[in-house]
Amino acid sequence: MEASIDRACGLDVHQATVVACLLTGLANGKVKRGLRTFGTTTRDLLGLREWLQSEGCTHVAMESTGVYWKPVYAVLEGALEIIVANAQQIKKVPGRKTDVKDAEWIADLLRHGLLRPSFVPPKPIRELRDLLRYRRKLVESQSAERNRLVKLLETANIKLAGVASDVFGVSGQRMLNALLKGEQTPKAMAELAKGRMRSKIPQLELALEGRLEEHHRFLLRIQQRRLAQLETDLAELEQRLQEKLKPYAVQLALWIGL
Repeated sequence: MEASIDRACGLDVHQATVVACLLTGLANGKVKRGLRTFGTTTRDLLGLREWLQSEGCTHVAMESTGVYWKPVYAVLEGALEIIVANAQQIKKVPGRKTDVKDAEWIADLLRHGLLRPSFVPPKPIRELRDLLRYRRKLVESQSAERNRLVKLLETANIKLAGVASDVFGVSGQRMLNALLKGEQTPKAMAELAKGRMRSKIPQLELALEGRLEEHHRFLLRIQQRRLAQLETDLAELEQRLQEKLKPYAVQLALWIGL
């Protein structure tokens, strides 16, 4: 099979090193092989880019394993044609046991046009993905922490979750704060209910007649503090998301309208 790319480089990327194999030569001519190993600091990756450009390299390929390829991609992006190939596509063959051979194999596949590129979205979309994924993690953490707090109340026989539809709503938060201070009677805490929750004052009074000890209050104090920090972080993240989504207002409106 004839080569379709005259100057192609395969990269075997690891946490601390990048092994680069540059294959140069015309389709029917003799192939010249250049091998170099670079570190993965920004300065080292800039050196990799400078070397590739000085050699006239036009195409680079690497496997999409882990996250180590991402900083390499960020440095080379815009300077070269980059293919991030699925690791399953670049199957290992017998005898290919070294980083050098791995890099050479990737370069050879690239040079002959045998690599199918994985989709790597543009930088603005990658940033949105990072924000949305982290938002999901924070929401999951918030949900887990709330569940832990409700279980803590149950161990103290505080049945607030059985009466209040939302333990973390306005009324629920007022009662949680009162429980934390431990200065009010169940009847006084039930009177803290707002709005429609006031119709449940008798049930709330019974639900709040638990045995909340100092041990429970210690844990409750930490959980409340963690939840407050999560709320702050989520609000900051939401604001950042709104700013990043402004260029896609039309698309977002269409999506919401579906």
